[in-house]
Amino acid sequence: MKLHIKNGRVIDPAKGLDAVQDVFIDGGVIVALGAQPPSFAAERTIDASGLVVAPGLVDLAARLREPGWEYKATLESEMQAAMQGGVTTLVCPPDTDPVLDEPGLVEMLKHRARGLNQAHVHPLGALTMGLKGKALTEMAELTESGCIGFAQAEVPIEDTTVLLRALQYAKTYGYTVWLRPQDPHIGLGGVAHAGPLASRLGLSGVPVMSETIALHTIFELMRSTGARVHLCRMSSAAGLALVRQAKQEGLAVSCDVGVHHVHLTDADIGFFEPNARLTPPLRSQRDRDAILAALADGTIDAICSDHTPVDDDEKLLPFAEASPGATGLELLLSLTLKWAEQGVPLPKALAKITCDAARVAGLDAGTLSVGGRADLVVFDPQARWKVERTALASQGKHTPFLGYELAGQVRATVVAGQVAFSR
Repeated sequence: MKLHIKNGRVIDPAKGLDAVQDVFIDGGVIVALGAQPPSFAAERTIDASGLVVAPGLVDLAARLREPGWEYKATLESEMQAAMQGGVTTLVCPPDTDPVLDEPGLVEMLKHRARGLNQAHVHPLGALTMGLKGKALTEMAELTESGCIGFAQAEVPIEDTTVLLRALQYAKTYGYTVWLRPQDPHIGLGGVAHAGPLASRLGLSGVPVMSETIALHTIFELMRSTGARVHLCRMSSAAGLALVRQAKQEGLAVSCDVGVHHVHLTDADIGFFEPNARLTPPLRSQRDRDAILAALADGTIDAICSDHTPVDDDEKLLPFAEASPGATGLELLLSLTLKWAEQGVPLPKALAKITCDAARVAGLDAGTLSVGGRADLVVFDPQARWKVERTALASQGKHTPFLGYELAGQVRATVVAGQVAFSR
């Protein structure tokens, strides 16, 4: 399809581009920015006057719930949610059922995703068989089947020797290991940030030291092996201080933060609000302020949605019994814009969910290049929408932001040159 997007404010943080100009797409690629190419005759024109045209969003943590958890969400529902949220590239963790520890499972998932012609899906392979922390997976075979890295999802490895061997193997072949820093014992079974609020509510706590002890171990193993590690969903001031030091030291480390943690604290649990039951738990005001500072100075490389659809049967329970998780694909853009309202330039904010996220994942995405694949989002930064169950395409309807009115509404999502969503 020959597509002409005209009069939009084109923002490409990767190139420092921020100007009102036209975008011309043909054959799934961007053929020109600015002046119309000779003999170009558009089959469809999108008037983006007053709108922002940006690279399609890149989400580093989106659980699609397939295979195995289709009662919570289906690939169809979550891909549609991605389109409504302007997410054209997403990374999915390996904690499906069965776990993504065999090439056939990865190939099946990628085949299903390709058949929908929507977001580009990049799976993470399991670091250990069945995520049991015992035997390493065949990382080379999983990479050939389409995995872009290896992770343990929410299951920490108890045996440090296994983690050492995994990092040694990953370093040898140039793979990235994605880890959420959490001690396998401290805070086990905790449901909220270990602090005064959890004590008052009688909730079992997850102390910050669960994150920092794990980080000390990871960094020591990185020094020994030279492996590259991406830290998923950082949550604490103390943890971010350690990451900042590791980066200054020159370790090959990057990290992201879940978009909910950019805005919320443990106080948002309120009177046992199960929609605020997340992993890692929402932490203190001091930790949230440290997250904002780390985003500003570049310690945090990217913001992810941490999209985790949960059904009513598992969420509408007492706080401690509710399953952790919240929908986020459709909120990632609006919540990033909400962060930008605090004085962050729009291109810098968008970088955290486009080119910076793509760089972390090693993906050719998150930018608008002539000759490059035409994945982009057109959105109205001023239009406001109310977060309601009926407004969400995701099968998971639970989010701590239900009832909020947020700015930033996607008008069109283009994937590989095709308009996959428009309103």
